[in-house]
Amino acid sequence: MKNIIENLSLSTSGKGMYEITNKVYSWIKKNNFEQGQLNLFIQHTSASITIMENASSDVLDDINNFFLKLVPEDSSLYSHGYEGDDDMPAHIKNMLTQTSLTIPIKNKQLILGTWQGIYLFEHRYNPHKRKICLSFIGN
Repeated sequence: MKNIIENLSLSTSGKGMYEITNKVYSWIKKNNFEQGQLNLFIQHTSASITIMENASSDVLDDINNFFLKLVPEDSSLYSHGYEGDDDMPAHIKNMLTQTSLTIPIKNKQLILGTWQGIYLFEHRYNPHKRKICLSFIGN
């Protein structure tokens, strides 16, 4: 039985969705994981992680546009804004999305659907360094 925890560091260039599926696969391969459960946890309150379609960039554009409408980036609407106009909207988007994912691994492969990919969803305008804690339990 293996129980391994490691941080994956990622840089973003600003707001948007960044596919990290291949980075996660590389970590699985490097550690020779056969079968078990992988948990991903983002250690931030202004970004999130999600599983989304990875076949069409239109999906990512539509999601970004939807969140702009759902959570207005107007600082006059919020009390909190220490880090700029996108500060509180980024926290709200984080709350509405996911901070962790659990994905099964079988035969050294993530059990994802045909069109599914793992994404870091950056909610801030400016570039950031993000940390995602990867933990695995299994064989």
